[in-house]
Amino acid sequence: MKEFKRFDVVMDDTDHRFRDSNNGKYFNDSRSSLYKTIMREWKILEKNLPESIYVRVYERRIDLMRAVIVGAQGTPYHDGLFFFDIVFPFDFPDHPPKLHYHSFGYRLNPNLYSNGTVCLSLLNTWHGKMPEMWDPSKSTMLQVLHSIQALVLNEKPFFNEPGVGGFANFSMNLEKKSCVYNEKAYFSTCKTTHQLLRRPPRNFEEFVSCHFRQRAARIIEANRQYVSGRVRIGYYSCESAPSSSSGVHVSQEFKHLMKDFSPGFVYALRRNCSPSNGVGFRCTTAYIVVRWNYAHDDTIKKSESKGGGFFKTVMDKIKKSFGWKNNIGKFNQ
Repeated sequence: MKEFKRFDVVMDDTDHRFRDSNNGKYFNDSRSSLYKTIMREWKILEKNLPESIYVRVYERRIDLMRAVIVGAQGTPYHDGLFFFDIVFPFDFPDHPPKLHYHSFGYRLNPNLYSNGTVCLSLLNTWHGKMPEMWDPSKSTMLQVLHSIQALVLNEKPFFNEPGVGGFANFSMNLEKKSCVYNEKAYFSTCKTTHQLLRRPPRNFEEFVSCHFRQRAARIIEANRQYVSGRVRIGYYSCESAPSSSSGVHVSQEFKHLMKDFSPGFVYALRRNCSPSNGVGFRCTTAYIVVRWNYAHDDTIKKSESKGGGFFKTVMDKIKKSFGWKNNIGKFNQ
């Protein structure tokens, strides 16, 4: 990722959510105070972005911006990519920028809606105390991105739900609900990854490909550990992972969701790691991962002992989907 700058100016804004809003010429008047204010935002971002946030701004439309946040370890969003399209209003900074989250129709966080709405006090899209709201004299775009990373894409997003956070330390029932929510958040993160591999946002195509090429093996192994209940969701390869000698409870719903989703997801990761991208990743990986993931299920074990019915069905579906011949030699090529 060293070749991909954390902040850069690009030309192509054709797929930006807010491309048809505002008037680009008005914003590009270098004599206006608005132009100078946005340029200050650019400089702040260019100098202070952390390694886990990348931003692209547009030469012809300085009112537009696109940012991606890398999900942090210790959260159900780890190794995922979360894209936001941003537009500055005419009265910026009197009013905050407007954000649209690239959700692909998935709701993976109480603050991030499936329609792309970002619910955050700092954006004045959610109520909060005065220090939490947008302050024209102090608030910045960098602060918004940091807030999403730290406060939204966090370890226990369930407690971001209205009326829940204040009881986080007093109810074991809420903790259980939080674990279930993390399963859903992780699953939606995987689905988002799948969509990004198919349709990466413009100006981030190589970034998306390289990011998931480097982390494919880790993502697959995390999938395996979570479904088996060996590691709590969010903590794969995390030094601060909670230990449990009896394992972690995994809901049947999560197991079934991953059972149906994993074959295609693993194949998409494998295809992104093809030799044409400079990395070899044999199709055999999909065979091993799918088999291992569900070998813990007693029903599946019995099925396999009687002739491999379940696993054969899964593999037949994979091969049929991609036009492979019905033999394992073809699958391993």
